[in-house]
Amino acid sequence: MTFTPTTYNTYDFANRRHIGPSPAEMEEMLKVVGVPSLEALIDETVPPTIRQAKPLSWAPMTEHGLHNKLREVQQKNVVMTSLIGQGYYGTATPPVIQRNILENPAWYTAYTPYQPEIAQGRLEALLNFQTMVADLTGLPVANASLLDESTAAAEAMMMAQRGAKSKAKAFFVDLNLHPQTIDVLETRAAPFGIEILKGQPDEMVPDQVFGAIFQYPGTYGHVRDFTDYIAMLHEVGAIAVMATDLLALCLLKEPGAMGADIAVGSAQRFGVPMGYGGPHAAFMSCTDKLKRTMPGRIVGVSIDARGNKAYRLSLQTREQHIRREKATSNVCTAQALLAVMASFYAVFHGPMGLRAIAETVHFNAVRLHDALVAAGADVAPQAYFDTITVRVGVGQMGIMAAARQHGLNFRKVGEGRVGISVDEMTDDDVIARVLASFGILQPPPAGTHLGFPEEMLRQTEYLTHPVFHMNRAESEMMRYMRRLSDRDLALDRAMIPLGSCTMKLNAAAEMAPLTWHRFNSLHPFVPADQAAGYAEMIEDLTAKLCEITGYDAFSMQPNSGAQGEYAGLMTIAAYHRSRGDDQRDICLIPMSAHGTNPASAAMAGMKVVVVKSAPNGDVDIEDFAAKAAEAGDKLAACMITYPSTHGVFEETVKTICQITHDHGGQVYLDGANMNALVGLVRPGECGSDVSHLNLHKTFAIPHGGGGPGMGPIGVKAHLAPFLPGHSETDGKPGAVSAAPYGSASILLISWAYCLMMGGEGLAQATRVAILNANYIAARLRNSYPILFMGNRGRVAHECILDTRPFAEVGVTVDDIAKRLIDNGFHAPTMSWPVAGTLMVEPTESETKAEIDRFVTALEAIREEVRDVAEGRISAENSPLRHAPHTVEDLVAEWDRPYSREQGCFPPGAFRVDKYWPPVGRVDNAYGDRNLVCTCPPVEAWAAE
Repeated sequence: MTFTPTTYNTYDFANRRHIGPSPAEMEEMLKVVGVPSLEALIDETVPPTIRQAKPLSWAPMTEHGLHNKLREVQQKNVVMTSLIGQGYYGTATPPVIQRNILENPAWYTAYTPYQPEIAQGRLEALLNFQTMVADLTGLPVANASLLDESTAAAEAMMMAQRGAKSKAKAFFVDLNLHPQTIDVLETRAAPFGIEILKGQPDEMVPDQVFGAIFQYPGTYGHVRDFTDYIAMLHEVGAIAVMATDLLALCLLKEPGAMGADIAVGSAQRFGVPMGYGGPHAAFMSCTDKLKRTMPGRIVGVSIDARGNKAYRLSLQTREQHIRREKATSNVCTAQALLAVMASFYAVFHGPMGLRAIAETVHFNAVRLHDALVAAGADVAPQAYFDTITVRVGVGQMGIMAAARQHGLNFRKVGEGRVGISVDEMTDDDVIARVLASFGILQPPPAGTHLGFPEEMLRQTEYLTHPVFHMNRAESEMMRYMRRLSDRDLALDRAMIPLGSCTMKLNAAAEMAPLTWHRFNSLHPFVPADQAAGYAEMIEDLTAKLCEITGYDAFSMQPNSGAQGEYAGLMTIAAYHRSRGDDQRDICLIPMSAHGTNPASAAMAGMKVVVVKSAPNGDVDIEDFAAKAAEAGDKLAACMITYPSTHGVFEETVKTICQITHDHGGQVYLDGANMNALVGLVRPGECGSDVSHLNLHKTFAIPHGGGGPGMGPIGVKAHLAPFLPGHSETDGKPGAVSAAPYGSASILLISWAYCLMMGGEGLAQATRVAILNANYIAARLRNSYPILFMGNRGRVAHECILDTRPFAEVGVTVDDIAKRLIDNGFHAPTMSWPVAGTLMVEPTESETKAEIDRFVTALEAIREEVRDVAEGRISAENSPLRHAPHTVEDLVAEWDRPYSREQGCFPPGAFRVDKYWPPVGRVDNAYGDRNLVCTCPPVEAWAAE
């Protein structure tokens, strides 16, 4: 007998790990779809006129090969003790948080909690975050995080303009703000014609401004009381914003006590590694009167169908998907995972622990200050928390070099000073090395006195809620985290078939490097030679994204998809200005566009003109051409999504691009649906000029319960000179984020994904994503109308199920979404882009078995709708209306006209591993009428 070796390749990541269906399963699925091969399906789906000619070029790596490569690259990063400050600090991530939150797919694979019944765990953690921020800043309302401190400050400026009674057109910016924040403020102000007035606080003229922002403590360390400045602003109807530091507020008088209207900052130093710039959760809090103009998500407290307490996202009518160009912001991605980490850091340490850390940090700064002064150094400021500057004159470069010899990074301040910021990681050894850099060898004195006036001490309590006073034994912490994660439904439990959101596998091999020391410990402003590993990674990822997209250059700065949209439009605007085309301010946007598109255009100073959709869901070409012609030399851009938001490859994409170019405009192609293009179609070859890529969709960065995300932008060569600049790198204007490369550490995930998939693996993933969507459409088309299909009867990577006819018998899209929870599924995207529909995207990662389970669930739901339609049960009494069913429903008195079995164990649901939602259907209206967005009172907590 001849021995035949197996051809099975265990280490083929694309086909054995990332892509769900096996080759045999694909054959079965193709029969259902009605095509002989995967390539035949792609030929029927993707217009031949836009198919790329050359395949992607690079070969795949194995998982262990990838990790060997990453170890080699990380060795090129030099980790020193960075005392640069400027909003980024060393912090100790408690191992119980690192392992149980950051490295736990139950937390990092969850989606934004738009379905609150299956998100009660992360909603509670985010409510803890809001409570922590509200308490520490002394302001009653906080949101569930923003992207970074600088963009939070920019959001606050716009919020101040909306909320101010002053009609002034200028905004005062304290020169003690972090420089990157000033950069972002100037970028954001320009399209709105806001004049930025920079100066020292004493130079502010209140009646010239609608608001002002102060840094507390200042970027160079200054601690001062802003009460009088804020009172002066209030006298003229202006708004006061304070950019502040949560750790400092454990010791210092809080912004609310000074009368501030808005507080912003970063929660990074609450246990979140620096990661060369991110991701980190920014925070914002405000007075009660400003809460309805606050951007971002707000977690609130409501009740469920049984009257039990339930959490949800409150005031969603403020959001950009609903208000479009009239939205207060285009914020879509928050930083939920990092906000959860920061909130658990506060739970872990409690108020006494945070106070102890703050005191240790401060007294170490006092020790340094006193030792330097004793040695004759010129040290400022007189009042400080953790940061001092030392005047060294012409010796600046020598001192910086001496610090590096001792493994330290100081901050270069102007031409004659160095800045030193101590943090939680500063110990006796670090202090000794700092002093040795100045030639001081005697041990420093003990820090026993305050480095700021006693009247600046905080007088109020904070973190009084019982959750911050738990027994902090690790066993209790671990169990609390587990209890919360068990309340949620994330990708580690079931498929999340959200159209447009691309909830695909976040492979463990891609995630592992995030916690490696040489990747997660770099300050974003270290000298370039200390970040050579990051530079190599970013350069190679950029090259691969250029090859994938057909663009010529990328900016990695935007740290969310919405930021990418904004950055891309600002790049287009800068290009037009460079050509003297200042009048170009009209942006054509189809009705079907993503909700953030119109909001982003408005933020970039453009006027939105809406283009109709044709009956088949495509962009109405005649209307597009007419409106482009009407705009004429005022046309700045069009924004299109491809494949369309309706889940179809439109045949006219090149025509749309040509019409736009004929009128002098630029084409912005939204990259949200890139998962249907990679390896098959290059946007840059379709005629588009710029796209953002949602790396948290197509390129495997996990959604993290609502963030982090990354939205880098690719551009054609003529736009490359106008990409965002940054004061810490090229000194060019236009910064859109705090760090030069946005949330740089999570770029590692997308790079690892590209390396392990290889060019052919990426193309195969796209093909299978299209197969999975067409398989669902084929299986369900007899039960649910498929709303839009291409000319040859195919959908792209997602399909829209039309549930609107069911409304005639009283069954809503909400009923179907909640009933899917009983089946153990997250609902597809509801009522978008068409109200009353479900948009389904299975991605390539889902197996045939999981897709079949989903189909089984939806077919069973269709039978329940039929029962209502044919009069066997009323909609009000049906399992659809009572969904989701909880354990409390199961054990309570049962007076419903259907069985417990039907209600709680419908087809598709697991029996042994059944997911039980912790609450019943949440009352959204109640939560908005009775807005509570911090932890409920102690009495309510104790009663529960």
